Amino acid sequence: MADSLILEVADFETDVLTGIYSEETGKPQPLHIGISVKLTPADHYAPDTHLSASKNYMDLKFAATEALPEGQHFKLIEAVADHICETLFLQDKRVEAVTVRIVKLAISENGEKIGITLTRERR
Repeated sequence: MADSLILEVADFETDVLTGIYSEETGKPQPLHIGISVKLTPADHYAPDTHLSASKNYMDLKFAATEALPEGQHFKLIEAVADHICETLFLQDKRVEAVTVRIVKLAISENGEKIGITLTRERR
């Protein structure tokens, strides 16, 4: 079995223009997002290993916030997840797979978590 390294940023919120219904369009909606990235690991991590041997965790959050095109409306949250995956693949060739979990907070009526999980592998 090969070694693997999973980096994660979980449980953060960001506002995104998304939705298909008239009451959703034109205004950002809060999304609850978690991202996991499978990265090709280094052979060994010593106490003084430089960050370049891994990946900055904030790159994951950046892909779901600043890297989303400003003013772009995504009809489906699946498209938001897809954009996040593609951003992370473009950032770093060591990224083998990305999993994005999105919960659409605005449609919850009784605290349920309604959303999607998209996993993409590098092609």
